[in-house]
Amino acid sequence: MKKWLIRLLKIVLGVGSVLVLALAILGWLTRPSDPDAFYTQSEALPGLPGKLLKTEPFTRQVPDNARGWRILYTTTRIDGKVAPASAIVLAPKVSSGLPSDVVAWTHGTTGVAPGCAPSLLAEPFANVPALREAIAEGWVIVATDYIGLGTPGPHPYLIGEGQARSALDSLRALREMKEVSVSDKTVVWGHSQGGHAAMWTGIVAPAYAPEQAIYGVAAAAPATDLMALFKRAETDVVGRILSSYIVTAYSGIYPDVSFDEYVRPGARFLAGDIAKRCMAGPKALFAVGESLLLGGSIFAMDAVAGNLGKRMIENTPTPPMAAPLFIAQGETDELVHPEIQNGFVEGLCKEGRDLAYTTYAGRDHLTLVAGDSPLVGDLVNWTKERFEGKPPAERCVRGQR
Repeated sequence: MKKWLIRLLKIVLGVGSVLVLALAILGWLTRPSDPDAFYTQSEALPGLPGKLLKTEPFTRQVPDNARGWRILYTTTRIDGKVAPASAIVLAPKVSSGLPSDVVAWTHGTTGVAPGCAPSLLAEPFANVPALREAIAEGWVIVATDYIGLGTPGPHPYLIGEGQARSALDSLRALREMKEVSVSDKTVVWGHSQGGHAAMWTGIVAPAYAPEQAIYGVAAAAPATDLMALFKRAETDVVGRILSSYIVTAYSGIYPDVSFDEYVRPGARFLAGDIAKRCMAGPKALFAVGESLLLGGSIFAMDAVAGNLGKRMIENTPTPPMAAPLFIAQGETDELVHPEIQNGFVEGLCKEGRDLAYTTYAGRDHLTLVAGDSPLVGDLVNWTKERFEGKPPAERCVRGQR
């Protein structure tokens, strides 16, 4: 072989090795940090869900009109076992002297790995609409991380009962705190994944936590018709990330769903690696890069066929809900598509459900919950009416802003 060709091959191989090494280091650096010792319970867990285990002050990005804590408490896994979960609690800095009404916040997608808990992230209150406004109203906010985020997994991503139990048990634990005084009134707010979780919290509360008085559920851009949403998004960059999350979560919780059966062989490594990363902050760009490398769909078969599809149907929030329901939807949302949401709401209305549905012109998935969104005022006013005991809409009401 010619000497110049040998030298060229050495250079190419050297550059390739450096590139691989650099990507490996970048991949390692962009993984979420392991949760700190707060999220580990060294003593035996109480046998009941909703028991407060730990409390400590929390200050990261807490509004200046509030004081905060993070808490560790018990909840129930899908298999019925008691396990720890974590949450953030915010209370007005200046107390009225009366017990505060409660907003339970269920957050949107941050990932499915333990290090992706909002209480661990640089921006723990990202996409919480009306945060300062809620505190100004004198309300206490309890924001669950959900089980498996912060605490050991698996995290029940878009699994209704699992998310709802974490939210309801955070309410039980909140009412054991000595640092705050709260009433028995709760309204649940959620966005995206959290909108799905908020609806399921309202659905399962009467059976799982009948002592928790849920006065209303407000869901912004909720993930509702899961099968339709995932079929629509599975070939998008973000859709591949969400597909990695859902197949990881469902296969980790449901024995009849197999990761290897659903994910094509060439996508398994990257899909598995994406599921170890968070969809939050600059580090999310590495997962975006992996998704771009994947191309197409991660699935080897129809994503909504077989047991995965059956489980998605089980976790679509269609069962009856006793609490008043408010659904908000951005008309330019490219993730939770308006036409899919419109169809879902129309189906509930045909069943005779009582709900309020408002669509917001020019608002996409994130700007719907931005500080300048008209949803902020609507959400606060709707919540005040629920706490005041005013009757909600007695029919399926649709509005546009």
